[in-house]
Amino acid sequence: MSHLTSPKSTTAGRVTGTGVGVPGYAHPLLAPREWADLARPGAPLHWVVLNVANGPGTRLDPACLQATTRLRTAGVRVLGHLPPTRTPLSTRSTASPYLDWYDVDGFYLDHCPTDRATLPEIRRTITALRALRDDAHIVLGHDSHPHPGYADLADQLVTYRGPWSDYRWSQVAEWTADHPPERFCHFVHGVPRGHLEEALRLARWQGAATIYFTDRVPRTGTSPWETVPGYWDEFVSRVGTGVSE
Repeated sequence: MSHLTSPKSTTAGRVTGTGVGVPGYAHPLLAPREWADLARPGAPLHWVVLNVANGPGTRLDPACLQATTRLRTAGVRVLGHLPPTRTPLSTRSTASPYLDWYDVDGFYLDHCPTDRATLPEIRRTITALRALRDDAHIVLGHDSHPHPGYADLADQLVTYRGPWSDYRWSQVAEWTADHPPERFCHFVHGVPRGHLEEALRLARWQGAATIYFTDRVPRTGTSPWETVPGYWDEFVSRVGTGVSE
């Protein structure tokens, strides 16, 4: 019998074991319970994405500062959300306030390209981010399997983000077997409570160590990631204690 292992709760170094990556809840004023739950001791969190206003916003937000300070005190990484990349310079200018205002531990590049042609551009972007903080934890939000060259650029890649109806029949790219599970993330919405264990097993079989499953589904004007799953306690308990095969 083998088990999913719990992650180390430290903001230094790379993620270890299986844990939860939170794509980003609604603003702390709109989702205070969700943000408070993230800071509970013992939650198996790898990182949490902070997205103030499709980026850091135009000024420091006291509610976001309070939420992120609570998380970092609890040993949870906070990643600043960066919108789709355009140029290394514009990405760097967007990233700087996250460091100045919230002292984030790294960055989440949303809707990152997947094709080989954009590899040099993303490499330059990541170089610019590491110039701001050399130990920044960088996650590329591809949402599907990219060209394998991207695995050499960042700490982690999001290789699936989408509905459970597709995830349960999905296939992993063969090249991912050359890397440990800690390099990959899967975000799945619309997972029924009765299929939660099946989803956890599938993530293990596909080699993804950072996961987020929710029973929420997309609705007009809202994201399935904005609120906590209805089975949050059960989800983090299963991840934290291990899921046997």
